[in-house]
Amino acid sequence: MASSRRIGIESSETRARLLDAAEQLMKEEGYPAVTTRRLADRVGVSNQLVHYYFRTMDDLFVALMRHRAQINHRRLLEALESEQPLRALWEFNSDPEAVRTAVEFMALTNHRKLIREECARHAEQLRVLETEALARVLKNYGVKSEVLPPACLSVLMASLPRTMVMEAGLGVLLGHAETKDLIDRYLRPLEKRRKARRHSSSKLKNPPKTKRLHR
Repeated sequence: MASSRRIGIESSETRARLLDAAEQLMKEEGYPAVTTRRLADRVGVSNQLVHYYFRTMDDLFVALMRHRAQINHRRLLEALESEQPLRALWEFNSDPEAVRTAVEFMALTNHRKLIREECARHAEQLRVLETEALARVLKNYGVKSEVLPPACLSVLMASLPRTMVMEAGLGVLLGHAETKDLIDRYLRPLEKRRKARRHSSSKLKNPPKTKRLHR
């Protein structure tokens, strides 16, 4: 169980280095490799200093999950506010490094109830944010929500690329190129339509000035 008493300073550079080291260990060797001793050795500090910042391993994993959630929140907003939000969202969810971290956190949820609850809470928050943003994006693309529900698109855009990343890690690539081509063929006309709609809206807001005729 995570400690209710916060230890150490959250803005500390050492604390940030410990979180970075923990995340790197998770990516390289899986979450069981994240131990007090391994963290201390990697960062070059004592075991006691690790416990100064994180009283238990649950404290560390919760802090790491919240840190990763903040990064994902920022990157998600950047993707959804870009010139091509759907393509940017696809690429955001296709990041192999982020997927590896997410897989390890999912594995952790099978053994730690606190981590499962924390993971579910952050996932739900991101899903709500993404769904609301996608509703606006689809409206700008001229796609009706009853044709393509934003929540449905959010699930597809999150699960499909991550599944492909995990399969690629196992060497399973059958159908990946065809799926990427299908997504590209779907997104390309939508992006052109959105660009045309924005151009048309801009012309309506800023009509060309007519020349005055002089007699």
